[in-house]
Amino acid sequence: MESFTWFVVLRLIQGFALAGVPAAALAYISEEIDRKDIAYATALYISSNALGGMIGRVLAGYLSDHFSWQTAFLVFGITGLLLFAAVLLLLPKSLHFRPSDLSFAKDIAGFLFHLKNPSLLVVFGLGAVLQISFTGIWTYLPFHLEAPPYSLTLQAISYFFFAYGIGVVGSPLAGRTAERFGLRTVRRAGVVILSLGILMTLSSQVWLIAVGLCVTCLGFFTAHSLTAASVGQQAAHHKGSASSLYLVAYYIGVAAGSSLLSPLWTAGGWNALVLFTASLPMLYLFAVSMYRKNAASAKN
Repeated sequence: MESFTWFVVLRLIQGFALAGVPAAALAYISEEIDRKDIAYATALYISSNALGGMIGRVLAGYLSDHFSWQTAFLVFGITGLLLFAAVLLLLPKSLHFRPSDLSFAKDIAGFLFHLKNPSLLVVFGLGAVLQISFTGIWTYLPFHLEAPPYSLTLQAISYFFFAYGIGVVGSPLAGRTAERFGLRTVRRAGVVILSLGILMTLSSQVWLIAVGLCVTCLGFFTAHSLTAASVGQQAAHHKGSASSLYLVAYYIGVAAGSSLLSPLWTAGGWNALVLFTASLPMLYLFAVSMYRKNAASAKN
């Protein structure tokens, strides 16, 4: 597509379609998987997202450097069609799904019901905050590493996305750990690890930046997988709409992390970006903790 305008329009349509996939997948998991295993199953799904994100970015960097970005898009398009056929043929049919005969207005009322649930609002907010920090770091990392003193190539920078592999392991591990120590405790630990990993990227040493990105991915995918799992557990009904609202918050975080942080990058560079994205999740946890303490005091 030679027109940039049409390129953006088509990407908008693609994003609209893609956003429905994880919403439906999370709802499917919450309906078809035994309740005690939902957190682990969700973590496995999130780890698969991490695996796809890693392979896609590394492969895109390689294909773009050696061929062209058009070649990368063709490879991904064909792969998507093959995966669609595999899912269509291999995914087990729903056994516990109950179709809704409610009107569209009732469905909207279901959405609004979730927005009146303080516990879910906290979860939605955390999803947005996590993505702002995570997306912000990965969006501006190539600009940071392309510039002196690093002056790395696009292919070399794409190798840093192997850090996503930590998420492949970290997400299911977080699910199992949460079963022993509690979801909220392990999720908090994930947020702290995320912030520490981001701060490590302030180093001028490339190897330490790489380690910091691995720690960042471990913390993010731990916190993200458990946050997504808690949506299915806390929503009494309309689980699909609850998952959708979480993903709305998730994608708001993606958009904010990639676009709205650009003035911060322009004004303060990598150091300012890192300090902001490392502080934001910790400040959110602190604010939520204070809110819960105040709410408990008011009840007493």
